[in-house]
Parts: sequence; structure tokens; C-alpha cells
Amino acid sequence: MHFSTAVTGREDAILDLFKASFTASEGPEEGALIAGLVRNLLSNTPKPDRRVVTAEARGRVVGGCVFSRLIYANDKRTVFVLAPVAVASDLQRQGIGQQLLTHGLAIMREAGVDIVMTYGDPAYYAKVGFQPIREADAPAPFPLTQPEGWQGQSLTAQTLTPLQGPSRCVPALNQAVFW
Repeated sequence: MHFSTAVTGREDAILDLFKASFTASEGPEEGALIAGLVRNLLSNTPKPDRRVVTAEARGRVVGGCVFSRLIYANDKRTVFVLAPVAVASDLQRQGIGQQLLTHGLAIMREAGVDIVMTYGDPAYYAKVGFQPIREADAPAPFPLTQPEGWQGQSLTAQTLTPLQGPSRCVPALNQAVFW
């Protein structure tokens, strides 16, 4: 397995992965929605505000995740949100996602990011160190439809303490449908 942060020239393969993965698990409407989100993140989010990590096997993009900036108005820490994440449907449950996320979190740590948040299945994300966090301790940009899925992870030696102030995400994620 090879991991990469290169995007240029690989956009179509990355978009195809997200669309196919979410279509298979959630249906065509969700596949189109998430592909649109990823397209928007790749096209309209400045590089300093996003990181894309992919997993490749035999020349094929088999996994991908996107980290984008999440700003807390009264907090000096650098925070990113992990969303979305996809693994090729035919290769799920083989540990690719965990390897991808572990690698991605290491990249974020090396880049000086203090905290990564995510919104998803607590059992899945706990495998790579995420812990549930209350909305009161880290307000999401929009009210969460499933608050039990809001999770965070400190990438420093400091424990994860409450984030201060309202949060603001990148424009691509700035829609209630994603929260």
C-alpha cells in the first residue's frame, strides 16, 4: 500500500472513489452529494486549509480522506476536521481505512495541527484514537443531527480541552446537510 498527498492529475480517481463508495453504502443521492463535496474541497478550498491523503494499491486509489480547517473564534490552537473518508467497497474491512487514517493523522501532526475533529461512527474512529466530545466543549459549525458522532483527538502531548468560541468551517462544508 502506498500513501500520497498528491492531488493534481488524480482528481477524477479521487472523486470516483468517494462517489462509488458512498453510492454503494448510502445510495446514489448520497454518492452524488459526497462527490460534490469532495469536488468543492479540491477545487475551491485553498491548499493551506485542506489536506488530502489517499491510499493506493496496484495503481488504483483505494482509499481517501480529506482534512479541512476548522476555526474556533477564541482559540489559538490549529484545528482541522476529518471529512469525508472513503475506502473502495470491494476492499472494506481489510484495515485499509485504519492505515489511511493513521497515516493521515501523522501527516497532520507533522504539519503542526493541534487537534483533529471528526463526525462519524464512534466505534470506527476510536480505533485510531478519536474520543467522543460534547458539543458544549467543541461547538460544531451547525447543530449535529447525531451528537454522539462528534469526536476529537489531540495531536500534541496536551490533552484535549474545550475549544473556545463558535466554530467556522471551510465554505465547502458550510452546509447543514453535512452536520
